[in-house]
Amino acid sequence: MIIKHVWIIYRERSESAHHEALFCKEELESLGISVEIAISGQLINPYPNLLNSELAQIAIVLGGDGTVLKAARHLAPYQIPILSFNIGGNLGFLTHDKSLRNNNDLWKSLLENRYTIEERMMLKANIMNNLGIIKNPETSTDSPKKNHCNNIHLALNDFYFRAKQDEVSPTCTLELKIDEEVVDQYRGDGLILATPTGSTGYSMAAGGPILHPDIDAIVVCPICAMSLSSRAIVVPSTSKLVIKPLEENSCSLRLWKDGASCASLSNRDYCSIEKSANNTLMIILKEHPSYYSTLTQKLHWAGNLSKTREAI
Repeated sequence: MIIKHVWIIYRERSESAHHEALFCKEELESLGISVEIAISGQLINPYPNLLNSELAQIAIVLGGDGTVLKAARHLAPYQIPILSFNIGGNLGFLTHDKSLRNNNDLWKSLLENRYTIEERMMLKANIMNNLGIIKNPETSTDSPKKNHCNNIHLALNDFYFRAKQDEVSPTCTLELKIDEEVVDQYRGDGLILATPTGSTGYSMAAGGPILHPDIDAIVVCPICAMSLSSRAIVVPSTSKLVIKPLEENSCSLRLWKDGASCASLSNRDYCSIEKSANNTLMIILKEHPSYYSTLTQKLHWAGNLSKTREAI
């Protein structure tokens, strides 16, 4: 890949991320690469302007997983690879450790293509009315004005359904249909549909399984189900899932993507979810630890395995 133009997107309200963004810009420009810096946050969306200007060959994201997830939703349709570092963020499952940013050969590795690009599966969702007509997404700061995919919702981690916060009852009843077959009716706090990438997020917290990113599948995980028979299941990525609020359920629902609220469903609507044709492209440096090492470190498995490895 020939790199001529780079976007640096950093997490809002993070002095360390801002400082690193300026430092990266200076280093890249010294190599003759043009750079554009932008801030990303809950109420700050830089992507409409970025995507309506000269497209970058790569996007460097400085922040936590939330900053990466937002970047993925906007950049995947344009196949712009993401190189991310956990600077100013929290857990950082999707990012490189910030120490790798100080590698003297970092930019040389990029220019000489000494890295791999990992494709991460995404999900897409459409909200349909009772006539089967796609409803337009609600206007939000997370929707680029001229994004060619602004009539659908994309998620790298997960979609989930929960009752609106202002409802009297937090519970809801949802019907799940997989490939035109009604599979179950879930009564509880909601339902999560996660990718393998998202299996270590909300789905895991709700009791769902962890899937390796190379597994092509979708996790369906109930949130605090009122029936012990309602369990998480894993279905093929080729499946088409339809989630519908049941008529007797008087509360309205909210659809969330990657933890960001994005649409409402009435009891006459339904949501169709399936694998997206767009994958998130993640740049993985050779120094990045393996997937299993990341799980061990982030989830604190089996005590401190680092000492065991050092002994070996």
